[in-house]
Amino acid sequence: GRCAAAIDAQHNSRCEDGVRQPTRHACWISLIGAAAAAAMVALVSSAVALEPSERLADPALEARARALSAELRCVVCQNQSIDDSDAELAKDLRVKVRERLNAGDTDAEVKDFLVARYGEFVLLRPRVTLQTTLLWAAPALLLALAVWLLMRMRAVQTAGDAQVAPLTREEQARLNELLKSDDARGRD
Repeated sequence: GRCAAAIDAQHNSRCEDGVRQPTRHACWISLIGAAAAAAMVALVSSAVALEPSERLADPALEARARALSAELRCVVCQNQSIDDSDAELAKDLRVKVRERLNAGDTDAEVKDFLVARYGEFVLLRPRVTLQTTLLWAAPALLLALAVWLLMRMRAVQTAGDAQVAPLTREEQARLNELLKSDDARGRD
């Protein structure tokens, strides 16, 4: 009935020049297709970063090298692992990781070697140290300090308002006299 007619009207809608307008369904299909294409490009580009000449003959060592490369940041690209990056420095780092693994280094020794050369920044997931803890906790600590200061200032302000004692009868009488004399002067 009414729903079918609405769908047919939307499906057959045309612009003034007679060209069919895309439906919502067609738009969603286009969007999903674009997302799939982008995902495929990302997968292909990450697979291309590792050159065949860099691969190790031992599959176990190659798997360790790939796992380590995924944990190390390309210092040129900054938000990519050396495994995903095509930068020349990333290639050099991938080769260096494989050389160290061939020499018998453990994963921790390879990381320590690269951290000694490039600093903690080379690790995509930095180690938890006092510095990194302070770095991550600083915003929350500053926010807590600001809230505490605001509450303290509010408490002092409220306490200051509460500490004002009411006027005695003599003070109130004197104030009334002063106000009357000011009113009398203002009328003149």
